[in-house]
Amino acid sequence: MHLPTTALLRIATYILSFIALVAVLELGLLSALLSGLLVYNLVHYSAPLLGRLGISGHLAKTIALALLALVFILVIVAAVTSSMALLTDSSDEGIISLFQKMAEIIDTAQLHLPNWARDYFPSNLEELETLAAKWLREHAGQLQLVGRELGVLLVRIIVGMVIGGMIALSSSIASIREPGPLAVELGERVALFSAAFRNIVFSQLRISALNTVFTAIFLLVILPFFGVHLPLVKTMIAVTFIAGLLPVVGNLISNTVIVVVALSVSFVAAVGSLAFLVIIHKLEYFLNARIIGSRIKSRSWELLLAMIVMEAWFGIAGLIAAPIYYAYLKDELKKQRLL
Repeated sequence: MHLPTTALLRIATYILSFIALVAVLELGLLSALLSGLLVYNLVHYSAPLLGRLGISGHLAKTIALALLALVFILVIVAAVTSSMALLTDSSDEGIISLFQKMAEIIDTAQLHLPNWARDYFPSNLEELETLAAKWLREHAGQLQLVGRELGVLLVRIIVGMVIGGMIALSSSIASIREPGPLAVELGERVALFSAAFRNIVFSQLRISALNTVFTAIFLLVILPFFGVHLPLVKTMIAVTFIAGLLPVVGNLISNTVIVVVALSVSFVAAVGSLAFLVIIHKLEYFLNARIIGSRIKSRSWELLLAMIVMEAWFGIAGLIAAPIYYAYLKDELKKQRLL
């Protein structure tokens, strides 16, 4: 029995798509893929808004891309300016205050720590500086690799954004000839994957907002109820929302900041904060799966299983990509009426 040409082409595009998606994770190109998709979708969402002003077609997408580039530049400038302001700000919400609190942690840690833990913690800043210098000498090579990897990551993100913008513009230009059947089938695969990405991004915004609300309740209500008043509360809430936009890693960043600041108050406050955050985030792990699952019409256990398998296969990159990949897989199966 011979399959029709269309079916063979579709099978070929499925195979090519699978190879491409695996290669993205194996080659460490997930950051480039996600940044490109983000720019591509933002351009397509912005163009209709400009169309209401009488601007349409290729010009609308060009203006949308230019505005996105301007916003991106302004965000970088604002981030640099804010960082400089925080570094020179001596108020209670500045970085200098945070550093002072961390210094107080080192100087007074022996008073807060239990007896069994005192031998494992430096007794003063001088001892910490000695340990830090020794660690830096022993891991200098590894730190160079980390710095190089961060640089490569940034370059890949920028290149991915440029490619996404170029594709968004080229899609609005009329082609000289009609695309071939293989190009049409590949276009359908890309469109479904882009739709899956949009669904996950909107879900991640809701997750970050929810995480910020829980953290704000903890910092502003629960801790003060027990007589614990942490400094830099506003800063920590802002960090929680911004970092929460990053899947998985964002929670680690915000939690670390909160626990370190809590340690400046007392060891008990730090342990209590860590315990609360761990419990909340474990509950959120299932709640997040439900939020994303409702967006892509999947049960929580399906998404959790996909995340576990992808994490075991590709590590953190697989965990981040799992919701998008699974959403795309379900869309493909539904399109073929297999689900």
